[in-house]
Amino acid sequence: MAEGDKLTGRVKRYARVGTTMGGLAARFAGGRFLGLSLDKGEHAAELREVLGGLKGPLMKVAQILSTVPDMLPEEYVAELAHLQTNAPPMGWPFVKRRMAAELGPEWLDKFKAFEHPAAAAASLGQVHRATGLDGRLLACKLQYPDMRSAVEADLVQLKLAFTVYQHYDRAIDPGEIHAELSARLREEVDYQREAANLGLFGHILAREPTVTVPKPVKKLSTDRLLTMTWLDGAPLLDFIDQHIDDRNTVAHNMFRAWYIPFYGYGVIHGDPHLGNYTVRPDGSINLMDFGCVRVFKPSFVAAVIDLYKALRDDDEALAVHAYETWGFYDLDRKVMAILNQWARFLYAPLMEDRVQPIQEGGSTMYGARVAAKVHRELREVGGVTPPREFVLMDRAAIGLGSVFTHLKAEVNWYRLFHDLVDKFDEKALARRQKAALERFGIPLPE
Repeated sequence: MAEGDKLTGRVKRYARVGTTMGGLAARFAGGRFLGLSLDKGEHAAELREVLGGLKGPLMKVAQILSTVPDMLPEEYVAELAHLQTNAPPMGWPFVKRRMAAELGPEWLDKFKAFEHPAAAAASLGQVHRATGLDGRLLACKLQYPDMRSAVEADLVQLKLAFTVYQHYDRAIDPGEIHAELSARLREEVDYQREAANLGLFGHILAREPTVTVPKPVKKLSTDRLLTMTWLDGAPLLDFIDQHIDDRNTVAHNMFRAWYIPFYGYGVIHGDPHLGNYTVRPDGSINLMDFGCVRVFKPSFVAAVIDLYKALRDDDEALAVHAYETWGFYDLDRKVMAILNQWARFLYAPLMEDRVQPIQEGGSTMYGARVAAKVHRELREVGGVTPPREFVLMDRAAIGLGSVFTHLKAEVNWYRLFHDLVDKFDEKALARRQKAALERFGIPLPE
């Protein structure tokens, strides 16, 4: 029986999640609805400890929520941000058992060296630095046990949490959000799919000198172990006090790392948190962790450009076409005007041919003020159901905006954007996408 179908694994996960989250949720609800005293800082720290200990999808969801404006109080954002790069790792006895399960009892003989401490630990697995028999430095990404069972159990808990959330806030119907997170999280525990994504991004970015993607090592990889070439680089936060030219270079390269795949192939890396890239001495980017990847229909990408043109030219009919192409239906003018507030915020830096920061005002919380206003107004008109494709698209836009804000980068975003879209051809994108996805065994978008 497959690990993902183990009833006992799911039952244990239900019990563990229910026990650890139940008390935290009750105290949070008491503070929100009953006016009970709640130390948000202490509660947020406890929540981080619980989620870090649980590993798995709930921790991944916490990472996402910690970067979306107006979703959580500041105290929670500050604590959950630590999950992005500082998840508690599993010890060496665990690593030995898991590596033997994946590569056999003589697994150490397949490496010249294998470091005992984890180089990084995240929500679904941890990475160990190793040296191959051919002398190459390698990164071995080892999945935690019972993650497929954990996914199924946590998705049930997440659906329950969304149901509770919707009772007191109807601004956004989370049904399609849950569907999207479910699909992506199930893909994230399939390391063969991630290896295919690595190959896809390596192919797409092969001629882009400012971005480096690891190469998978198939003979040392399995469904739950992904071995790839090691990439040396520094954390982004090491660059926030560098000279403005260096910070601008990093921002320029980050923009291209994310949007060359999107506008050229309809593919986006959906998880731009701090642990998923590093910066090389020349400002180029090492792009990593390809479990959370979204493939879009070419028509979706075309509609992203159409909405830009609609806002630029004040073309209401084209805006309606773009929203309907994405999957927004029966939008009246009032709801569309509210959605356009968010769209105008995201597109604003792309509208003027000049050097400028990604947002005006100097706030380090990218989009928080606009998001709060949009959220409030959507609640007043009865809410909206975002198409599922928006989860990772919005996540990428917000995550990158936050990066550019922290860098205090001043770039001509208009030129960067137009370099990628001025010769956009939907049919050509469809041909490139089909050829690339078939080459790496990745399904076409439905």
